[in-house]
Amino acid sequence: MTFHGSNSVAGVPSARSQVDPEGVSLRLRSLSQRPTSITVSELIERYMAQYNGQDGSRAHRLAAWQEMIGDFEVSQVDADLIHAGRSELATKPPLVFVGVDHQGRQIFKVKGRQRQKSGATLNRYVQAIASVFTWAIEQRLTPKGFVHPCRGLKRMGESDGRVRYLDTDERSRLFLACRVSKYPRLYALVLMAMKTGARKGELLGLTWRDVDLEAGLAYLGRTKNGDRRTLVLLPDVVEALRPFVSTDPARFVFGSVRSKYLEPARIDTAWREAVARAKLRNFRFHDLRHCCASYMAQAGVPLNVVAEVLGHRKLDMTRRYAHLTVQTKAAAMAQALGAI
Repeated sequence: MTFHGSNSVAGVPSARSQVDPEGVSLRLRSLSQRPTSITVSELIERYMAQYNGQDGSRAHRLAAWQEMIGDFEVSQVDADLIHAGRSELATKPPLVFVGVDHQGRQIFKVKGRQRQKSGATLNRYVQAIASVFTWAIEQRLTPKGFVHPCRGLKRMGESDGRVRYLDTDERSRLFLACRVSKYPRLYALVLMAMKTGARKGELLGLTWRDVDLEAGLAYLGRTKNGDRRTLVLLPDVVEALRPFVSTDPARFVFGSVRSKYLEPARIDTAWREAVARAKLRNFRFHDLRHCCASYMAQAGVPLNVVAEVLGHRKLDMTRRYAHLTVQTKAAAMAQALGAI
């Protein structure tokens, strides 16, 4: 028997009959409502509550924006206001993180003798607040038709940046100094930093759950850029790590001895002693990352591959090593064509 005008089958109500169109419409309309008013300070707090990146400076930079424009409604923020805020930041000396107080609050001090922030530093401040507004737009927390306030700003000029890498003799001295360190894993940490290009914070945050020695891989969670990244572990790095393998996946690869490796180690003292023992001048832990990039560039590795290894989102950050690639090309050309 055929039934006309009904979508029911064998007495089962149709999907249409189970839905209240008016109720759905009201619910969707309610869910699509944007906040009538929200301040920049409230927006930053919401953003930081969900932020899971590893950029330790982000909270500090956003706190500076909160102090300057936190009381403004989001609807009042435009490129002119961000430009004014950046100009205000430019008048203040750069700060460097030195640790935390007894309440866990970050402590900063004036960096060296500099009296003004560099173009690169100002760009990082703008990037921090730009991330907040990008997230807010995606979450529909801004007024309809809101224009991203950082789009109208031109990036400040940046220098090529500091590139310090070790020559063969310096590298040998550093490795020897690390092998006799009071922290037994310093050599493995330094070797891994030099051969993966990973940041200190990324390496200290690794647990054995993140490392697969058989495959020669280590998996970073959210990096400073908020991206996930895989580190390739060369055979000598694997062999340096193997004596420390733990059956507890929650223990840190470079953990604190006192905490039985349940907390990341603080290696500042051990690092300074190793650098002094190796008689290195003007060399920081972060320069191990420059070593990785510089050695690859000198070997003729394309800059886009170097950027991938370092986890740079933009090739601009990697161009500081371009001159080393040119030197490699020049040497190869001289050898091949010099006698013609």
